[in-house]
Amino acid sequence: MESDFTKKAAFIIDKLKEELKSIRTGTISPALVENIVVETYGGQTRLKLFQLAAITTTGSQTLLIAPFDSSTLKDIEKSLLQSNLGASPITQNNQIFLKFPPLSTEQREKLVKIINQIIEETRRKIRDLRDNSRKSIKISFEKKEINEDQKFKKEKEIDTQTQKVNEMIEEIKTKKINEILTI
Repeated sequence: MESDFTKKAAFIIDKLKEELKSIRTGTISPALVENIVVETYGGQTRLKLFQLAAITTTGSQTLLIAPFDSSTLKDIEKSLLQSNLGASPITQNNQIFLKFPPLSTEQREKLVKIINQIIEETRRKIRDLRDNSRKSIKISFEKKEINEDQKFKKEKEIDTQTQKVNEMIEEIKTKKINEILTI
């Protein structure tokens, strides 16, 4: 039961990290755009950008997107424009330069609010997971599958793991917010 909790909690933390990668910080990273879905090949195929192009940084505010197949260039550019990244794509020699303006203080504050919302949603998922684990422990106890000592021990383990996971979430939050607020 505890290992099930640990696996599910690790999955939730991984999803959190993945989601936070797509939030822009002071320095631009390919993770910001790699999961943008591009409808290409005449609308027949929907692929993530990293499956269609090499994405690299050129300086702290610009990404270089080099499509593997030049016929997808217009579709990639269209998806980038629709993604509301606040960046302007410039096409040159079958490559797209995606230039991001520096973040204003107001934009940084908005991003911090978004991060706080994402963190709170993750904490809610962890609480739900903890509650479900405690319910299954209680059911096992009522069915006489475990005794009272085992019940309290398992509940304490779940609470300890929950506390560790919440500390990890707080570290992730602090690190991401510091990245955003660093100019």
